[in-house]
Amino acid sequence: MNMEMRLIECVPNFSEGRDDKVISAITDAIKSVGGVKLLDVDPGVSTNRTVVTFVGEPEAALEAAFQAIKTAQQLIDMRKHSGVHPRMGATDVCPFVPVSGVTMAECTKLAERLGQRVGEELKIPVYLYANSARRSDRQSLADIRKGEYEALPQKMEDPNFKPDFGPVQFNAQSGATVIGARPFLIAYNVNLNTKSKKLANEIALNIREAGRAEKGPDGAILKDKDGVSVKKPGLLKACRAVGWYVDEYERAQISINLIDSSVTSMHHAFDACCKQAEELGLRVTGSEIVGLVPLSAMLDAGRHYLARQGRSTGVSEQELVTTAIQSLGLADLAPFDPQNKIIEYKVRTAETLLIKKTVADFLDELASESPAPGGGSVSALCGALSASLTAMVANLSYEKKGLEKYRPHMQATAVRAQELKQKLARAVDNDMQAFNKIIDARRLPKATPEEIEARGSALFAANKEAVNVPLQVLQDCSELIDLASVVVKDGNQNSLSDAGCAVLNAVAAAEGAFMNVLINLAGFAKDGDEGLFRDQSGRTAALAIASVRQTSSSLKVTILGRLEDDLVLSTVS
Repeated sequence: MNMEMRLIECVPNFSEGRDDKVISAITDAIKSVGGVKLLDVDPGVSTNRTVVTFVGEPEAALEAAFQAIKTAQQLIDMRKHSGVHPRMGATDVCPFVPVSGVTMAECTKLAERLGQRVGEELKIPVYLYANSARRSDRQSLADIRKGEYEALPQKMEDPNFKPDFGPVQFNAQSGATVIGARPFLIAYNVNLNTKSKKLANEIALNIREAGRAEKGPDGAILKDKDGVSVKKPGLLKACRAVGWYVDEYERAQISINLIDSSVTSMHHAFDACCKQAEELGLRVTGSEIVGLVPLSAMLDAGRHYLARQGRSTGVSEQELVTTAIQSLGLADLAPFDPQNKIIEYKVRTAETLLIKKTVADFLDELASESPAPGGGSVSALCGALSASLTAMVANLSYEKKGLEKYRPHMQATAVRAQELKQKLARAVDNDMQAFNKIIDARRLPKATPEEIEARGSALFAANKEAVNVPLQVLQDCSELIDLASVVVKDGNQNSLSDAGCAVLNAVAAAEGAFMNVLINLAGFAKDGDEGLFRDQSGRTAALAIASVRQTSSSLKVTILGRLEDDLVLSTVS
């Protein structure tokens, strides 16, 4: 997986928690699919249920989920199943969860595709739930599963309970499966400087969405006309919480499930707990993440606390993560290792990326007889250097006394420059990988008409990618120039030469990327395809390089003029 991962988490629950051979067969089916990584297997004897967690890119996650459901169908017989956990099928539920680079809408479509395939190929009734639900009464898993497996024969006779996919008849061996898309759930505990479970639960009742039961003047719980307790909602939406005491830590915690971190984030929950604790004479000492957390949640927390400190949020990913760890007190109870706690870091492959090499090692690799990395990777690196310089000047300007009125402008510039830095850093490796794909395609056999056609398709796809990578670098260079112009005009003038270097690196990146677009377009002629793609890309590249040259030329004149003026003034004085 490259640095820009399109990552989905899948958490299927299987109705078997006692037979290790069955569980291993299911997990082996998942691991057999390339592009996925098995993160956790959690079997329960009393529940007779196993919760599996794996991650992967969308298509790989879809295939792994199907293979797991297929294996469970073959090995689990619901007619013989018993356990304390509610269930209605061999694969009881299978949610897709967006982690990075993937939207909820994409996960919803993925769930629909999986549901259709399971229904058609495995003949299992499938119900869509959560964000994938097509009916309001099927959003809740508990509502669909009411009565469990034993109620399915009667429920499936009701036209109102017709499955979204698959047969309308009861499947005695496999039962039914619920498939859908839902937000990532963050299991998060906040630590207190007390052993009192009661005080911890008091905070939990105040913050959780469900709140607490209302009481009348006499202390009795108020009830509505139907005899149901009247609830006073808590402070935080999409938040479940309870207070407990942990022997291991010799302290109480507020145990929190954030069922949708886009509604209530870790840092908002942490801040709310701090405020509530202070009102009770307590102090929050830190917090812990149970399991894994998406990178986005850590970055959001880092930005939140930097903003509260009055500092620019346009800093590196590493600094944002460090700020989050320190501000949330994530190392309060045990060391917090981002490589093992952040999903995107956990699933990185062991491949050696160019951008992760030392400068000396990269230069040695570049100077070797291997044709890749080459000019395309260097052009992308020049773009990343330009973005880095602009971010540096913007952050220095943010802190500069007398430039307070430019702070919002400088912060926005630094944030965007950091994003482009990351994007262009990925392009350093993407360019080399694109070149290698062309070499691999040219090595494909061409002895039969079928092989010739397959080789031609592979060459076209590889050449297209080899053009698109530097073309995107070239297009990004136009924005690099625009960002540099912001710090040239309004930034810290003591860093004017740094801003000028940002411009020059952006120009070098653009010129180099343009050359690589042109030479890679020639590959289409060499491999027998000079179609519309070639014309469009050539025209787009020519327009992009013309824009960069024109804008950078006038900007360079401005910078040199100011520097020369400063030199004259300093000489005279």
